[in-house]
Amino acid sequence: MANSRNSPPIERLTAALAASLARHAPPGARLVVGLSGGIDSVVLLHALARLRPEGLSALHVHHGLSPHADAWADFCADYARSLGVPFRCERVIVERGSSDGLEAAARRARHAVFARTPADWIVLAHQRDDQAETLLFNLLRGAGLAGAAAMQEASGRLLRPLLDVSRAEIAAYAEAQHLAWIEDESNADIRHTRNFLRHCILKPLVRRFPAATRNLAAAAARFNEAQELLDDLARLDLAGSEGFPLDIARLKALPEPRARNALRYLLARQQVAIPSEARLREALRQMLTAGVDRHPVMRLGAHRLLRRRGLIYLEPGGPSSESR
Repeated sequence: MANSRNSPPIERLTAALAASLARHAPPGARLVVGLSGGIDSVVLLHALARLRPEGLSALHVHHGLSPHADAWADFCADYARSLGVPFRCERVIVERGSSDGLEAAARRARHAVFARTPADWIVLAHQRDDQAETLLFNLLRGAGLAGAAAMQEASGRLLRPLLDVSRAEIAAYAEAQHLAWIEDESNADIRHTRNFLRHCILKPLVRRFPAATRNLAAAAARFNEAQELLDDLARLDLAGSEGFPLDIARLKALPEPRARNALRYLLARQQVAIPSEARLREALRQMLTAGVDRHPVMRLGAHRLLRRRGLIYLEPGGPSSESR
């Protein structure tokens, strides 16, 4: 294992980080690193503290789900202090009875903190193996092309500069720099879907196909390019009507795949989570085929899609997902 600052893993990771910053975050940008204390975020903060210390700070979200959560917060505070990086810890309450599981509930709580954090970029440590896991997860739950695109390098104020860096390269960097990190015991629990994919699917897959994660991540990048082209098509089809309420006649004038693409685009602009491509098809079918005396309502995550007087509306909340 290399052990100097000029070793290949350090050069590779630093180059990927510098290239991402050059694309998205000019000098002077306020960068807040999401610091969990795990190896990925520890390496990210270390590399950023050396590459771009100006305007850099760290944020730890205390989920309170582990008996070690307080110790993890203390570790993160001490680590940031050792690098001379300002640090903040924010506690959240995670909905334990969420219908979509504890992982999703924790993610929502975490992203709510990110949304109210003053910064130009919230910098996250997702890497290439995470991207491969996300692609598989989304495909297996029936997501469409947007889900197959997995995570983007830059999305809103979220920046993921290590998506082209492997877990092995991050581990090599950490060893070369003699870094310490924490291990979340829940990462070994294969009852969690992502852990199952990591330990029971991807590890055997990589043993048979060593380039599996690299190729899956590359496929996600190509899916993202295709999704961007479909977004361009949606904007053309909508011809400036890029919001709700939407005239049903505009969608009816389009072939079904293009109408579905336009609806998906509008929902994505409103940050509506679409559970699956099948759910999107059903939403479009209900909106377009209901009789004039019917007012279909369909639940999409925390929103309701409904039809009234020839228009499609999007509203928050609502108890029903059935046509009425």
